[in-house]
Order: sequence, then structure tokens, then C-alpha cells
Amino acid sequence: MSGIANRKPALVIAAAVAATAIMLYWMGRLPICECGYVKFWHGVVLSAENSQHVFDWYTATHVVHGFLFYYLAHLAAPRFSVGWRLAAATLVECAWEILENTNAVIERYRENTISLDYFGDSIVNSMGDVVAMMAGFLFAARLPVWATVLLAVVAEAFLVWQIRDNLTLNVLMLVWPVDAVLRWQAGG
Repeated sequence: MSGIANRKPALVIAAAVAATAIMLYWMGRLPICECGYVKFWHGVVLSAENSQHVFDWYTATHVVHGFLFYYLAHLAAPRFSVGWRLAAATLVECAWEILENTNAVIERYRENTISLDYFGDSIVNSMGDVVAMMAGFLFAARLPVWATVLLAVVAEAFLVWQIRDNLTLNVLMLVWPVDAVLRWQAGG
């Protein structure tokens, strides 16, 4: 019986990921890039192929989501197993992928960030984002807190250096757009 109980979080995770892919398809998201092929990595942020392939610069922000979700789940449900906390985090990440790909959020990105060519994630990219969050969650479950915090700070700093964007700036610009930040991100 314990073997079945241990598989339940995995079944919840698999169901959430499958339901998310189906929902995104139903919402009109393309399964793969309109270009007709799938790349493992796409590194050009200001392009129509950004957020269309498996991984891109924003993958690192989803790893940081995993770090944050691990610690939030640990605080909110300390008696739950890591598997159940990962299932809960996956449900939250899947909900974000669906919300992020609604017309309202896509328009918000286009109006208030440097993502003028953003028209939503492909389904393969959304699935890559969910996998990245799960990897971050599992890293946080194994690493000491100081190492996870250090990795998050390094990831955020590296993204600012490489693409003038990161999770912190992304949230800021979606919630409270700052013209000076937008100009800086655009290279001004």
C-alpha cells in the first residue's frame, strides 16, 4: 500500500502537466514554434522565437520559482512529504502557465515590458518551464538554504547582465511598470 501512496503525488503531477498542455492547446497556444521545428535552447530574447522552444533565458526564472515554491510549501505544509509539496508547487506553476498565456496577460507583457513581439508561449516551452520549476524545487529540497539563496541571486544577476531582465524585473514590470526600467531594458 505504501508504494501506491508514494506514487500519488507523481500521478497528480502527471495529471496537472497533461491538463495544462490540453488547456493551453484549447486556448489556441501552438504546440511548437510557428517556425516548424523545436530547439532545445533559444537564446535570442527579442525575437519571435523567444518562449517558443524548450528552454530559453527565462527558464532560469522558472528554476527560481521552484526555489521559492519549495520554501513556501515547506513553511505552509511542513508535515507534507516533499512529493506532495512538489505536487502543490506543480499545480501552482501549471496555473501560472495557463494565466500567463491568456490574452490579458500577453497584452500586459506587450504593453509594459520589452516583450513587444511576445504572443504567448508554445506548449513545449510551457512544459519546459514546468520542468525547470520542478528542477528548482528538487534542488532546493537537497541544498542548504544559503546555497539556494546564492543560486537565486546569481541567476537573477546573470540574467540582468545577459538580457536586462529577470524574475524580479519581470514581476515589477507586470505589477508596477516603471518607465525608467523599460527604457533601460530597451537599451536606452
